[in-house]
Amino acid sequence: MVKRSKSNATLINTIKFLQMLGRKSNLWADIAERLKRPRNLMAEVNLSKLSKYTSEDEVVVVPGKILGSGEISHSITVAALSFSKTAKAKLTKAECRCLSISELAELNPEGSHIKIVE
Repeated sequence: MVKRSKSNATLINTIKFLQMLGRKSNLWADIAERLKRPRNLMAEVNLSKLSKYTSEDEVVVVPGKILGSGEISHSITVAALSFSKTAKAKLTKAECRCLSISELAELNPEGSHIKIVE
C-alpha cells in the first residue's frame, strides 16, 4: 500500500508553520495535527454551528472549510483553511473578520483566547 501525502502547497506550508509555532503553543500543534488528517475527515462547519457555539467578538479556528448553511447575527473573527462563497458573503455581511489559519497564527502566536470549532 502506497502512503499518499498532501499535494496542496498552501496546506503543506501552513502545517509546517503551525508545527514551528507548536513548540511555543500546544494550540497550534493541535491544529497542525488536525490539518494532517485525510481530506474526507477534514472539518466542515456551517454558519449555524458557528452562530450557536460562539458569542460576540470571539476568535474561532476551524481546521477545515466553513460552509454557508445558516445565518450568523454577531461579529466574530474566524480563521479557516477555506470558506465557501456564500459563507464568506454572509460573514462579511455580519461584519465578521475572515482570516486564513496562518494569518491568525501570525497575529496570535501564543494561541491565547482562541476556540476550536469542528
